[in-house]
Amino acid sequence: MIEKVPVLVTGGAGYIGSHAVLALADAGWPVAVIDNFSTGFRFAIPAGVPVYEGDIEDGALLARIFAEQCTRAIIHFAGSIVVPESVSDPLKYYHNNTVKSRALIAAAVTAGVPHFIFSSTAVTYGEPETSPVTEDSPKRPINPYGMSKLMTEHMLADTARAHPLNYCALRYFNVAGADPAARSGQSTVGATHLIKIAVEAALGKRSHVGVFGTDYETPDGTGVRDYIHVADLADAHVLALGALLAEPQRSLTMNCGYGRGFSVLEVLDAVDRVTNLKLDRRIEPRRPGDAGSLVSDNRLIRATLPWQPRFADLDTIVGHALAWERRLGEIRGEG
Repeated sequence: MIEKVPVLVTGGAGYIGSHAVLALADAGWPVAVIDNFSTGFRFAIPAGVPVYEGDIEDGALLARIFAEQCTRAIIHFAGSIVVPESVSDPLKYYHNNTVKSRALIAAAVTAGVPHFIFSSTAVTYGEPETSPVTEDSPKRPINPYGMSKLMTEHMLADTARAHPLNYCALRYFNVAGADPAARSGQSTVGATHLIKIAVEAALGKRSHVGVFGTDYETPDGTGVRDYIHVADLADAHVLALGALLAEPQRSLTMNCGYGRGFSVLEVLDAVDRVTNLKLDRRIEPRRPGDAGSLVSDNRLIRATLPWQPRFADLDTIVGHALAWERRLGEIRGEG
């Protein structure tokens, strides 16, 4: 039996981070959160979870948290995630995603925190030559967001060779959906995630959905992505944490997706089905930094962890996202 050690979740008030906190708390792990609330929400954090407002670049604050919480593991979500913004403001991304991660890793080494899980991304693969992509596929990011994450993966690998720390880097594909019990979901105003945008449009919060590019080398010309339910992704983090504790000399880097891609138009068709509406779709130019297709080869994570996705169905993902969008309207007092 693995001892459930105290865990600090960075960015635990954000979209994916809050679901990881829920999964950890549901499974009985002692968990605390640090978040600067630049994009996170206090209502996303379960009652009873200690919350520290601050920045992961603040070494003194991290040292205090580690001491107060007896932290033995870190799950690191804090960072910036909008691909087109990373192209227009690269230094923001290298600061938030790389420089601050370096500060967090350094604080962990100083305090002797031995286990680290990192929220990485499939964007590290860039424009893959083959699909699905394996963990050994070439890493050639085509935008600063992907490069900032890949640099942090390298820092972790180098640090693990030099210090008593093991890590797991999970390369996410397209995260979507919401907690099935509607305790959390994608809450960011102006979010760029397709399913989030589409359910906002279905509820009248947007006039239309933009389709960015129809000339990709894909079956219908629109971008293809591997959509993974956020609750299944959160479960993978809890299982990865157990794996790090069970084998403290081993580090892991794994894709986190379902191994099935859907195009933009297929996703919008799913939203039409679930809502019984017809969304207004408007064709627009490609966005800078977007790849045509990103689909995971998930054999490694399935072989390494006892991970059994519960929500690997596009209509289910859309349904949970829609339910959360309605709940979010109630939280914010929207009409």
